[in-house]
Amino acid sequence: MNPIRLVLVDDHAILRQGLRSLLERDDDLVVVGEASSEAEAEAVVRATSPDVVLLDLKLSAGSDYEGLSLCTKLSGAYPDLGLLVLTTFLDEDLVVRAVHAGARGYVVKDVDTTELVRAIRAISGGESAFDARSAAAVVRSMSGRTATRQQLTDRELEVLRLLAAGLSNNTIGEKLFISATTAKFHVSNIMRKLEVSRRAEAVYAASKRGLI
Repeated sequence: MNPIRLVLVDDHAILRQGLRSLLERDDDLVVVGEASSEAEAEAVVRATSPDVVLLDLKLSAGSDYEGLSLCTKLSGAYPDLGLLVLTTFLDEDLVVRAVHAGARGYVVKDVDTTELVRAIRAISGGESAFDARSAAAVVRSMSGRTATRQQLTDRELEVLRLLAAGLSNNTIGEKLFISATTAKFHVSNIMRKLEVSRRAEAVYAASKRGLI
């Protein structure tokens, strides 16, 4: 059986060296390249044609989530490439954003080595791989989106989109051929259902949940 070819992307050289040492104890895993930045990673992947890329989300001091941009670029350029996020961050929104960016898996750096190897093998085989905490975050996030979509009426979704465009209650009313008072009523209902107290917060919450 051909070994699984890996590229490690992390801005800390000592962590990459430690990962390489741990992973190459398994005969079916071989690290064919390393990178410390988004640009380096693109070049290494292009040169080595790996099966799986392990990448951190934070690749520089200036950007907390540069890895998300890298995920998007690599998944677009290499649809069959397995992308596994290996990071210190565990945030529901981040997990979902990583999945949308093309990641097939998401594990936190304190994961057991056995679990990490299992995740790599799963992704190499075309499957998804999430550690228990990341999987729970995805489920909670997606459940939250579904519940909110069910709660908001079609009219409230229309109002929400106009609210996101920065329109006042009067202008929303004109656009939808309803009174300003009715528009205000819908806005109040939206904020109550999204559990926020301000219009800007409603737009932010709706954006995070994929409603707009």
